[in-house]
Amino acid sequence: MNAEAPPDFKATLNLPVTSFPMRANLPAREPEILARWERDGLYEQMLARRAGRPRYVLHDGPPYANGNIHLGHALNKVVKDIIVKYKHMSGYCAPYVPGWDCHGLPIELQVEKSLGREKKAALSKLEIRRLCREYATKFVAVQRDEFKRLGVFGDWSAPYLTMDFAYEATEIRELAKVAASGDLYRGKKPVHWCASCRTALAEAEVEYRDVASPSVYVAFELREPYPAALRALAGTPIDVAIWTTTPWTLPANLAIAAHPDVEYVVVPARDTGRLTLVAKALLPRLGAFLDADAPVKATVSGRDLEGAHARHPWIDRDALMILGEHVTLETGTGLVHTAPGHGQEDYDVGRRYGLDVYAPVDDAGRFLADVAEFGGMRVFDADRSIVEHLRAAGRLLAVEPLTHSYPHCWRCKHPVIFRATEQWFISMTSTRLRERALAAIERVRWIPAWGKDRIAGMVANRPDWCISRQRAWGVPIIALHCEACGTANTTPELLAHVAEIFARESADAWFARPIAELVPPGFACTECRGGSFRKEEDILDVWFDSGVSFAAVVERRPELGGHADLYFEGSDQHRGWFQSSLLASVATRDRAPFDTVLTHGFFLDEDARKMSKSAGNVVAPQKIVATHGADILRLWVSAEDYREDMRISREILERAVEAYRRIRNTARFLLGNLTDFEPARDAVPPTQLLELDRFVLDRLQGFVARCARAYDAFEFHAVYHALNNFCSVDLSAIYLDVVKDRLYCEGAGSAARRSAQTALYAILDALVRVMAPVLSFTAEEIWSCMPADATRPASVHLADFPRPDPELVDAVLAADWERLLDVRAAVTKALEALRQRGEIGHSLEASVRLGAADGLGALLESRRALLPEILIVSQVELVPSGELAGESTVPGLAIAAARAGGEKCARCWNWRLDVGHAPRFPTVCGRCAGVLASGEARRPA
Repeated sequence: MNAEAPPDFKATLNLPVTSFPMRANLPAREPEILARWERDGLYEQMLARRAGRPRYVLHDGPPYANGNIHLGHALNKVVKDIIVKYKHMSGYCAPYVPGWDCHGLPIELQVEKSLGREKKAALSKLEIRRLCREYATKFVAVQRDEFKRLGVFGDWSAPYLTMDFAYEATEIRELAKVAASGDLYRGKKPVHWCASCRTALAEAEVEYRDVASPSVYVAFELREPYPAALRALAGTPIDVAIWTTTPWTLPANLAIAAHPDVEYVVVPARDTGRLTLVAKALLPRLGAFLDADAPVKATVSGRDLEGAHARHPWIDRDALMILGEHVTLETGTGLVHTAPGHGQEDYDVGRRYGLDVYAPVDDAGRFLADVAEFGGMRVFDADRSIVEHLRAAGRLLAVEPLTHSYPHCWRCKHPVIFRATEQWFISMTSTRLRERALAAIERVRWIPAWGKDRIAGMVANRPDWCISRQRAWGVPIIALHCEACGTANTTPELLAHVAEIFARESADAWFARPIAELVPPGFACTECRGGSFRKEEDILDVWFDSGVSFAAVVERRPELGGHADLYFEGSDQHRGWFQSSLLASVATRDRAPFDTVLTHGFFLDEDARKMSKSAGNVVAPQKIVATHGADILRLWVSAEDYREDMRISREILERAVEAYRRIRNTARFLLGNLTDFEPARDAVPPTQLLELDRFVLDRLQGFVARCARAYDAFEFHAVYHALNNFCSVDLSAIYLDVVKDRLYCEGAGSAARRSAQTALYAILDALVRVMAPVLSFTAEEIWSCMPADATRPASVHLADFPRPDPELVDAVLAADWERLLDVRAAVTKALEALRQRGEIGHSLEASVRLGAADGLGALLESRRALLPEILIVSQVELVPSGELAGESTVPGLAIAAARAGGEKCARCWNWRLDVGHAPRFPTVCGRCAGVLASGEARRPA
């Protein structure tokens, strides 16, 4: 006869049950959640829920509608989304209106590339503009879908586009305000000019790269009569030595600048013996062409050189000797080649002396035909030829290769030139715009704080803002040039009239309509009252386009309320959108358009190399989403201190995946143990909770407070670490490990189990709300699996952010339990030694004896009944201090660990001395026998 099989007690345990799957399968599940959000109008529900509450407006800096999004876009939009969702959960009405920058050269170049330059040249501006609008529209749709896939909430059905008719009209109205203030003017000044793109560039459209070029020392022969200090050398030729790294600018030389307070000397040249004038302090560095040991023939101050003339090396004209504070003794000869048409400092000093703004270079970067020797040659090709020409003319003192930083066009990547052309500018000085902007910067909160010094330094040193571009795709500068007197008319009446037309028809109207249909009735030249005009052909700088978005969007969209709390973009925008927005707002409203400016860094690969397509080290966000899901990307973004440059690699992403898995598994355990818990029916009042449960809820309050502080400070990496540590340490490694026995083995409706469930529910409810701004999809999935609660909104994104509950904070209890956890860690270490010797497997197979004196001994005695549960061992014995030998990691605590006595309970697996004492249940311990006898061993199915 076969022996009777032992009973299977698994059915009597309250093991976890949940519909929340262990496997996330985010790439498949997230689109389903997205569809539900869109179907339910979740974003609109969020705004409706906060109607009437204080607003928090993060104004979106518009990405460029050109190509698919890259990792920088993903970082930018995810961080913005985290901010907006947190602010909403914190009680603010937090509308988010995404936008796109739609005008400008990159789109026009893409259209040109698709057509071919010759075919494009045959098209009218209106036809080119139509193709550009179609291209921008296409990529707005592409990027919108990609941003939405990341879980970013916003008014995607009505974003702002800089090519919207109303936006273009507002831009002209803002230009009218600048014109009315007197800051707008047209003038000939040197600007960054891209000969490849054939347009002026803003400072923000220029990037600097190292280039190798010939640096040359050139001799200009001083004309007689010499300055008084040099009259003794009359009749003896003297060369004025200049130094330049741009030989191609020599044809435009009109002057040589000296510093008024620098001492200059005349010394013989090394090979020719000709006398040469240089700064005395630089003499030791000029051994390539001067004899530093030769006697000085004369000394003269820079101030005394003013007004003298020196002959151009090969062109029939003189260079005027002038004075300039910009002359330094860091490099060169202390005498600066000055071409007012090819440099800002040269232009500034040239204006003081009435010099012509001469720039004999055309739009394509070629010398004009009348430039002696080099007419028609590309300027960068001319460098070598000019050096050889100087050598042949006996005017080349020395030539040295030099690697130096040089400006390049950020679009085509070709080097640019400084070139004086007729352009439109916003003056930084006529209404003290510079000083007003610097004052506004002081009133803004900059995060990181160094952002303030960065933008202040840029504004303090920037030239007037060149706002004109020589292209087709953009908002035209509204000006009519009088055919009679040449005046450029930019009256408020004209601009207001044209703005109304743009609001109805778009800026295309400027190119489509004749002048008679663009001017208000009775319009005449403000200077001569003439009535015949030609249109301005230039368009506005795209930085002016996006820079006035505060007026076109924030002040015009009712839900935004006319005020932006925050601008957030990459740190390069201190010279870009932050600065153009600041200047546009200060010029017209005398205040910054933002209260706070937050910036992020850029991406590096695992080897700390800057990411770029050409380097082949770009990681596409679409690939990450398709492989891992958007929440993994969002979690990785939160894990990085985005204020610094960031690295990404497969290994770094895998760390995010592992952290996500820990968080998800923690949530699954919590959900699995709450299947039979109804908060309204089963929750235990805080004062009746068991001590361990009260302790973990105290810990929870600290976790919530830390996360709220981190969110408020935009330090989302601190949220990530707090979330990860709370799940893996406070919960998984401590509380959940300890409380499992109570959850599984106590009666389903027992006070002990309900106490634990009450704590679990409070933890889960807070945890899912804290993670919602970051793990938006997963939080929603968890929310949908939580126990029914009529007070809870349908979506976690409609819920409030948790706040610490003072009633659950117990500093005395927390201090006691911190000491108990130290004891637990020491016991765990002692048990590991048993495990290493093969004496035990699971810790429940062990018993421990503890000896401690004074306060620790009293603490252990007061928790004697709880110690087996806390230490997860089967038996604990407290013995008098000094009875046990040896030390532990806790001062004053002695530990002796051994295999537990008694028998193993077939239900809870604890080793107990009372196993078999209940005749009905001979294989279980007394605790389990009581639970089984009560009939409440397991929750109802």
